[in-house]
Amino acid sequence: MTLEERTMQNQNTVQNIVLENRKKLTISGVLDVLSFDDQIVILETDLGLLTVKGEDIRIHKLSIDTSDVILEGEINDMSYSSKSENKKATSFLGKIFK
Repeated sequence: MTLEERTMQNQNTVQNIVLENRKKLTISGVLDVLSFDDQIVILETDLGLLTVKGEDIRIHKLSIDTSDVILEGEINDMSYSSKSENKKATSFLGKIFK
């Protein structure tokens, strides 16, 4: 998919992220969970890779049908990156969890 096609797709994509008291994070538009442990979760979303960092993080709900994920724990940081920026980290972590 070219950058132009992805940009057009992203313009039509709606993604909701709801953080409640830094303890519960609800994310829509999740395509895949690339890696997770109790301190970091890397999600592939419609709008790019989303990295969530914190402490005692656990996946409370994962719905393939609705593309929703609910994380619980102490959420300290959330950031988006492109797939190419996070390729090395994902590959390394992907190998560990396979």
